[in-house]
Amino acid sequence: MTAWWDAEPARPDAAAARDATTRQARLTKPPGSLGRLEPLVIRLAALQGRVRPQVDTVWIAVFAGDHGVAAEGVSAFPQAVTGEILRNFARGGAAISVLARALDARLEVVDLGTVNDIGPMPAVRRARIATSTANFCSQPAMSDEQLAAALQAGADSVAAARQAGAQLYIGGEMGIGNTTAAAALASALLRQPPEWLVGAGTGLDAQGVAHKAAVIARALAWHAGDHAPMEWLRRLGGFEIAALAGACLAAAHAGIPVLVDGFIVSVAALVAVRLQPGVREWLLFSHRSQENGHGAVLDTLGAEPLLDLGLRLGEASGAALAVPLLRMACTLHAQMATFEEAGVSEA
Repeated sequence: MTAWWDAEPARPDAAAARDATTRQARLTKPPGSLGRLEPLVIRLAALQGRVRPQVDTVWIAVFAGDHGVAAEGVSAFPQAVTGEILRNFARGGAAISVLARALDARLEVVDLGTVNDIGPMPAVRRARIATSTANFCSQPAMSDEQLAAALQAGADSVAAARQAGAQLYIGGEMGIGNTTAAAALASALLRQPPEWLVGAGTGLDAQGVAHKAAVIARALAWHAGDHAPMEWLRRLGGFEIAALAGACLAAAHAGIPVLVDGFIVSVAALVAVRLQPGVREWLLFSHRSQENGHGAVLDTLGAEPLLDLGLRLGEASGAALAVPLLRMACTLHAQMATFEEAGVSEA
């Protein structure tokens, strides 16, 4: 039986890209003078199927889940923080809450399972799979059923975004221990030593980072084998990482551009691209994280992010900060006069 994520992604609109390229060439500026904004808006035109793309309607989904590997002492914060930050999201006090309001974007918060259960809250969608994943140092992080549920949670989010007319989808994450899961997954997929990929996460010192790398190395030895990307996701990922991978796949199927956040979301995107290479066409990359492994993941995906601000907060905050840049690129493309309209002589 074929799973929904095995379907082929949609294809960008080549005609819209050609027409957008033609319009860019006629605008009153030297060719290429707007740098990377020019190919960016042409890319958006192809993804949206319109010569003058827009990113006025933005959907931001933050998936939260706890990780069994937190028992190994890989974070500077206790596991109870995941649920507490979820409550902060719901009350509008988190960074992404502030950014979403400033952007007039829809913010969806999805509880996939936390040790510290905050209970039902009006601003949080409960899609709880378990209180946390298992500790992947001694067993797979998820069962097949849990993985499927997490992937579906991402697809459900994209379906809601599509119904709301979203022109851009952004996924974010929250979960104590999830930089460890992301680094482990990246290490397995890229076949690189964990010490090359681990970072400070929530603020570990050098000794803490070394311990995190050792924990991942132990886990990779336990799971040793030539596993497929989906199996690596099941063994080493988290509920929120799987949901983000599912969202990337579903958005590509639905023809919705995705603005990828930092390290953890990029690892989820890498999983999606390994499963369906056509997903890569639908991914734009917002920023370069301060996490050590992000550069290697970006290089593997052939991605050049828009911003480099030294961020490592997560929550989709870096992607949200890049939205005004996308909006300005679209506004310039749509509203600048052409040489003919302005009566300006060409070179």
